[in-house]
Amino acid sequence: MDTVNGSELAAALRGAVRGEVAFDAASRALTTMDASNYRRVPIGVVAPRDADDVAAALAVCRERGVPVVARGGGTSIAGQATGTGVVFDFTRHMNGILALDPEAGTATVQPGVVCDALREAAAPHGLTFGPDPSTHSRCTIGGMIGNNACGSHSVAWGTTADNVHALDVLTYRGERARLGRGAGGFSGPGRLGAGADELVGSHLAALRTGFPELPRRISGYALDELLPERGRDWARAFTGSEGTLGLLTEATVRLVRAPAARALAVLGYPDESAAAEAAAGLLPLGPLTVEGMAADLVGGSALATLPRGRAWLFVETGGADTAEAEANAAALCRAAVGGGTTAHLVVADPLDQRALWRVREDASGTATRLPDGGEAWPGWEDCAVPPARLGAYLREFRGLLRDHGLRGMPYGHFGDGCIHIRVDFDLLTPQGVARFREFSGELADLVVAHGGSLSGEHGDGLARSELLPRMYGDRLVGLFGRFKELWDPDGGLNPGVLVRPAPLDAQLRFAGLPERPGPVAFAYADDGGDFSAAVRRCVGVAKCRETTAGPGQVMCPSYRATGEEKHSTRGRARLLHEMLTGEVVTGGWRAPEVHEALDLCLSCKGCRGDCPVHVDMATYKSEVLYQAYRRRPRPASHYSMGRLPRWLAMTAALRLAAPANAAARVRPLAALAKRMGGIAPERPIPPLARRSFLRWWRAEGARRFGRGGAGADVVLFPDTFTNHLAPEAGSAAVEVLAAAGLRATVPERAVCCGLTYVSTGQLDQARSVLRRTLDRVPEGDAPVTVLEPPCAAALRTDLPELLPGDPRAARLAARVRTFAETLEQCAPDWAPPPIDRTVAGQTHCHQSAVLGAAADRRLRERAGLTGELTAGCCGLAGNFGFERGHWDISVACAEDQLLPAVRGAAPDAVLLADGYSCRTQLEQLGGHRARHLAEVLAEAVREGR
Repeated sequence: MDTVNGSELAAALRGAVRGEVAFDAASRALTTMDASNYRRVPIGVVAPRDADDVAAALAVCRERGVPVVARGGGTSIAGQATGTGVVFDFTRHMNGILALDPEAGTATVQPGVVCDALREAAAPHGLTFGPDPSTHSRCTIGGMIGNNACGSHSVAWGTTADNVHALDVLTYRGERARLGRGAGGFSGPGRLGAGADELVGSHLAALRTGFPELPRRISGYALDELLPERGRDWARAFTGSEGTLGLLTEATVRLVRAPAARALAVLGYPDESAAAEAAAGLLPLGPLTVEGMAADLVGGSALATLPRGRAWLFVETGGADTAEAEANAAALCRAAVGGGTTAHLVVADPLDQRALWRVREDASGTATRLPDGGEAWPGWEDCAVPPARLGAYLREFRGLLRDHGLRGMPYGHFGDGCIHIRVDFDLLTPQGVARFREFSGELADLVVAHGGSLSGEHGDGLARSELLPRMYGDRLVGLFGRFKELWDPDGGLNPGVLVRPAPLDAQLRFAGLPERPGPVAFAYADDGGDFSAAVRRCVGVAKCRETTAGPGQVMCPSYRATGEEKHSTRGRARLLHEMLTGEVVTGGWRAPEVHEALDLCLSCKGCRGDCPVHVDMATYKSEVLYQAYRRRPRPASHYSMGRLPRWLAMTAALRLAAPANAAARVRPLAALAKRMGGIAPERPIPPLARRSFLRWWRAEGARRFGRGGAGADVVLFPDTFTNHLAPEAGSAAVEVLAAAGLRATVPERAVCCGLTYVSTGQLDQARSVLRRTLDRVPEGDAPVTVLEPPCAAALRTDLPELLPGDPRAARLAARVRTFAETLEQCAPDWAPPPIDRTVAGQTHCHQSAVLGAAADRRLRERAGLTGELTAGCCGLAGNFGFERGHWDISVACAEDQLLPAVRGAAPDAVLLADGYSCRTQLEQLGGHRARHLAEVLAEAVREGR
């Protein structure tokens, strides 16, 4: 393969397949890693359209001796979704549900279909696909078959292997095979069928005695499934082969009957060992799940919702209705009382259950950062032992960690004896990698001593294949090699995995990263000042690839709009990683691949809130823009919109708002201004306020509603948008504050959060603006009320990051409150006038991600404003939606949640949007007039007088 000509290979593939062929640096960079510790650089990527495309691409690769690797959602944790040859991306086109038979309880799908898409299609028939790993919203059925994925419901519905019926596959040599069960269960090349018969028949004793009996034995090849007494199940034998035997092109899977209702019993225990010891005893009660996690993985408000304890079991029960499910959960709690529980509760409300399950499902990312900020990594993510031995194993495992000076936070499928853990291996230094290798060998021996499997869910991949002889012995591993040889005599499918394995400490993804932090603009306080460490936050669990936003979820609007990996948070993080290593992406801070991907990042900060490890792509984008354009000419939009506060202040000072508005209505003048400013021609230019908020305040607001100096109850922050574009929100806010018995003061001179400078990477100017703001905002203990959510978020997060050496920055950040938070904390007894109407609109993306919206919900409820606002991003996102080339994506983001919700609202619904951008987007795309919550309440206050 070293002599393969990439250009010639790409040309041959383009001539052979109808799907996309991508050999550019960005496409290769996006597939160098999965969710593991490993990195392999491919030659290129193919997105086949169907099985014929797969066969044609295989023929081209085979002719040139190029290996191939199958890739679905790229969420594998052992490195098996990476490769050095050609990556076959099945998610782009081969992602359909071909048939669903409710009577037979089966579905036929292509390998790239997402697990949740199949579950949603089956749900109307009362069915579901049983396996549901924590990545079920983005992992693919093909990947689940490749790894024999399991999930939290495996105690009830088994592993993926338990749910496959028939598989269509292609070998590296292009031979087609149909795999099923029984005498007619194999249809394919005769040499393969006969060879497997001979292999099994001549080693019956070894196959009957060499595999441990436990529910989560995933490691190695499932050769024992070809035994006569097991029904010669070829489909099960192929499942879990990690793309090393053949490429899956179609699968028929079994569906299970889903309970009509579910309840969740949460059982508290003093520690995870006590929870682990109790788990097996609950299995005879027929639960749907027995999941375990400890307190170090649960933080903040979630901890307060759990029963007393330091570890918990999440035990789900089903029923014909809610009452029956809840009764079953209560019975289970009663049965568990004698098993060492500290407390318990039953959760019947589906939304409350979902919130708790999110804590558990996010653990694969959350566990990557320890409570003190230390980095932890997979590698021993999912070994499994017999459930009855889990408690003892876990205690010895903890001892082994202590012996090596390592830490981790166990969680996982306690009912199946499967433990997930991220360990704080030092994978950046030779000494740390040596310890990783030594620990891996000792832990493998410990797992085997307890009768366990090195992999209990995610497969062996590059992480554990080398250690398989410790589990199975040389003879059985030799049979694995012969089985692989039957399928793939050329060794072209995912080499280095399972058979003839690569060393477990080779090809680690951290090699090549800068050894020392470089100079950066942001402090990256949670990452030791290291931009590389910030980028390493992305471990690849790909929650950002969810195609449907969950309740309150923002991330990732640009990915949902385009469906392209490079527009996901993970994709952008991968490109930044490759920018730092400099092997594939070679342009440094100015690399075009990086800028192209970041161009469609809306800086919504959704990833900061929704990503389990709080990747903050908005900050990373700002850093890249700063470094790339420092002392260089910038795009026109950086001058026009990045410096908007300056232009607005100048216009107000010269009393030019009216002439500017008039000029904006003259089409040729507006078109010229937009062309010169890098503004999308489709965008109308919003009108400027004829009188700024500060002018109103000085003329009448202070006299009517304010109180100056240290006696003020609150400081109202006149952000640029409120001051110059929406002063009605500001005057309404002070009116409501006064009605609540609060008197405000306003800085005497204009202040700014620096948001527009930050979003365009003009960070030196942002610092100057923020220092001026610190000089002008009155010091003291009074809360600083910021009406514009992105400005409040900037003051809370960007201000201390950009001015870490100024103690005033942290003090001001701590004082920032939203309008609703101010009323709730400073006037808790105030009752707003009853409005008694439904609402529609959007919670600003920065509020969802950074500030939180709980206080706003409570304030609306007290005012009789019922209903929920959408989350997500409006698509305007400050300067993003105004920039040339962003119109289509901006509209697509608005159509994701906001516009459909507003169009479907009741005719008399109150349209709410606290963000000026959100209100502008609604007005420009649909003619909808939304208002800030302060305006709605002020109107009610006036009507109630």
